Amino acid sequence: MEDLGKNLTEQMQRNNWNERYQKLITEILQDTEVRTFLAENSQTLTQADVMKSASKLYEFVTLKKQIAQGKQTFAPGYLPTLAISNHRIEVVYVPTAELKARREQKALEARVKTINLPRSVRKAQLKDYERSDERMEALKAALDFVNSYSKKPKEFHKGLYLEGSFGVGKTYLLAAIANDLAKRGYQTTLVHFPSFAVEIKSSISKNQTTEYIDSLKKAQVLMIDDIGADSLSSWLRDDVLGVILQYRMQEELPTFFSSNLSLTQLEQQYLTVNNRGEAEPLKAKRIMERIKFLADEYHVVGKNRRNPE
Repeated sequence: MEDLGKNLTEQMQRNNWNERYQKLITEILQDTEVRTFLAENSQTLTQADVMKSASKLYEFVTLKKQIAQGKQTFAPGYLPTLAISNHRIEVVYVPTAELKARREQKALEARVKTINLPRSVRKAQLKDYERSDERMEALKAALDFVNSYSKKPKEFHKGLYLEGSFGVGKTYLLAAIANDLAKRGYQTTLVHFPSFAVEIKSSISKNQTTEYIDSLKKAQVLMIDDIGADSLSSWLRDDVLGVILQYRMQEELPTFFSSNLSLTQLEQQYLTVNNRGEAEPLKAKRIMERIKFLADEYHVVGKNRRNPE
């Protein structure tokens, strides 16, 4: 195989090229990657091709040195590599492993839309969820959902209704499910319902109510966190929550809930009596039927991780 690097050096000496240019080319040809590239492509490139591409080879070697010295380059996060295009050597920039990892992390985070929830939930992982005997039923149901949904995402899969005391990890478990689904390419919307209720009331004056409702009812996977923690108006129950759940029931879209109330308590203490003190049991029952269609109830126990004593 022809040694282009050696031949070029000899040609420079014969032609008596100017000292600065000779030094530049010599420096380039001392680079191991350049010599390897030229050797591997000796059947494709002529000496003339290489000399025409000297500026590209210089760019390649210079950038490599800058990166090795920790200097800022014009393409941060990218590494130069050599390629051939129409008998010309080109410098192609490829993302580093670190840049690829950052991009992947951003893509994962983009698949989990959180509304009025702390950023800390973005780090929740099913593998880190406490595996005590009392919590295994809910965890197993979560793992089963992720596996079955991933295999057949177009089929209907019931979500989980997680109920338990304050701070026992209900929101964490929902977020962990969402993050696991994100790794598999699925999008989840995780919303803190009391905060959402405040926002949607204020959206009326901005004429954005339909947009707010649609963002939840059409979510690929929806998780309603802390339902039952606020007072509920008839409008919010029937025209917001009811509309969202009705659509998701009809379209058989995965829906999850977390609450400090059991399903029975949710119906009797939250859905039946509105914020004016009026009892509307039939309307409450309609909402409950939708919730029960969409999710199975699981009791979550444990110590309060927000305010440990």
